[in-house]
Amino acid sequence: MKIGFDNEKYLRIQSEHIKERITQFNGKLYLELGGKLFDDHHASRVLPGFKPDSKLRMFQQICDSIEIVIVISAEDIENNKIRADLGITYDEDVLRLRDEFMARGFMVGSVVITHYDGQRAADSFRQRLKRLGIKSYYHYLIDGYPHDVARIASDEGFGKNDYVETTRPLVIVTAPGPGSGKMAVCLSQLYGENKRGIHAGYAKFETFPVWSLPLKHPVNIAYEAATADLNDVNMIDPFHLEAYGKVAVNYNRDIEIFPVLNALFEGIYGENPYKSPTDMGVNMVGFCISDDEVCCQASKDEIIRRYYDATNKYVDGMCNDSEINKIKLLFNQAKITTDDRRTTVAANATKDRTGHTSAAMELEDGTIITAHSSPLLGCSAALILNVTKHLAGIDHEVNLIPQSMIEPIQKTKVEYLGGINPRLHTDEVLVAISVLSDHDENCRRALMQLPKLRGCQVHSTVMLGEVDRRIFKKLGCGLTCDPIKKKPAIKDNIS
Repeated sequence: MKIGFDNEKYLRIQSEHIKERITQFNGKLYLELGGKLFDDHHASRVLPGFKPDSKLRMFQQICDSIEIVIVISAEDIENNKIRADLGITYDEDVLRLRDEFMARGFMVGSVVITHYDGQRAADSFRQRLKRLGIKSYYHYLIDGYPHDVARIASDEGFGKNDYVETTRPLVIVTAPGPGSGKMAVCLSQLYGENKRGIHAGYAKFETFPVWSLPLKHPVNIAYEAATADLNDVNMIDPFHLEAYGKVAVNYNRDIEIFPVLNALFEGIYGENPYKSPTDMGVNMVGFCISDDEVCCQASKDEIIRRYYDATNKYVDGMCNDSEINKIKLLFNQAKITTDDRRTTVAANATKDRTGHTSAAMELEDGTIITAHSSPLLGCSAALILNVTKHLAGIDHEVNLIPQSMIEPIQKTKVEYLGGINPRLHTDEVLVAISVLSDHDENCRRALMQLPKLRGCQVHSTVMLGEVDRRIFKKLGCGLTCDPIKKKPAIKDNIS
C-alpha cells in the first residue's frame, strides 16, 4: 500500500494541539468526540498510513489527564436501537465501549442517559449499571431545545440535569452513535461548572470533513459519500470566512447550529470564546497528509466503494434510492465512474468471457487476478485459490484441493446439512487447505500468502453471502459487489 499520511506526525501535533486547548480554558475541557475513537477504518482507507486506532494511541499519550463519559439516549434504549456495523443494541455497546476503553488504560467515569422522560427501559438500564458498579446520570428533555436559549441556560433547562462529577482536566464525551446527545451533555456540564465557579471549555474532535482541505477535495467528498444516509453536506464555513477572511470547510449541521451555540455560550459565560464552528474543532489531520495524490486516489476508491455498499443495501431493502442518487452526484464532483475501480472492470470482463459469476482482486503491486464460479467452487473461493497460488509461485494448473476431497464436503453440505448450494465457500476452502498443508508443500506455501492480502481490493459480479464477506473482511480486503442477488441454486444429489 502506498502511504499518503504521516501517522507519527499526527500523533505528535494532535496531542499537542489538544493540550493547548485545555490550557486555554484554565485546565478543564469537555471534548465532544465525533466518529470512532478506535477501529476508524474509513479514515485509514482515505488516508493511507492512518492507523485505525490512531486517535486512541494519540490519547494514550495523555491518558492520565483523561476521563471518559459515555452518552446514550433513553429513546435509543427504549427503541432497542441497533448499531449496524456490530449488530448489537446501543445499550450493549455502551458496556462494550467501557470495557474497550478500560482495557486500554483509560478511566471511564460514568454513563449519562440523555433525553430522559421516564422511559422504563432507561430505568432498567440504569439499575443494570448500578449493579455493575457504574455511575450514571440522567439528562432530561428540555422544552424548546435548542432554540429557546433563555430557558435552556437556566435552572429550568440545563439546571435540572444531573451534574456529572468529573475529576480530570480532559473529559472526552463519546457515544455508540449519532443523535445520542453528546453536545448537549457538554453544554450542560459547562453550565453546571460555571455555577460552581469553574470556567470550563468545550471543543469538538471530528476527523471529517477536513477543515483545512478544499471543499471539493476527494477526502472531503468521500466523507459526504460515507454520510449519504444522513444527508450531510460539506460547506464553506461562513462564520469563519467573515471573522478571519479565510476559507475553512465544515458541514451543514454544525454551521446551522452555530448561532444557537453562540447564544448558549453567551448565556453561560457572557461571551463566546469561538467565532466560528471551525474554531470549536481541534482536528489536525489535514496537516499530516504526506502525499496528496495517494490520498486523492484512495478517497476516490472509497467513494466508489460507498456507492456499491448503498446499491447492495437498496437491493436488500435497507435504504431508499436517495442515498444512491446522492453518491452519484458525488461521482460527478470527483470526476469518477465505477470503471475507475480496476477490479470492477476485470471481474465483469471475466463474467462476459465465461458466462459465470466472477470476482477479481488487485494485489499490492497492481496485478489483477480473476476467477469465476464452477460446479465445485464459488467465485470468491476460486479467487482465494488463484491469488494464493500466484503469490506463492505455484502453477495455475495445480489443484491445491483434489476433487476427491471436495466431493465429500459437497455431499455433507447438501445431503446431511440440507444445503442448496454445493459449491465450496471461502471458509471451507481455507479449512481444506489448512488440513492438507500438514503434508502438502504447495498448500503450506499458499496459506503463508494470506497476510499479503491485507489492503487488497476485491470486486464480485454478484452479492456475496455473509460467510464470504466476513472472510474477506478478516483478511483485510476491500470488497465491493455488483447489486445482483445470487440466483437460487437447484438442489442436486451429490454422489
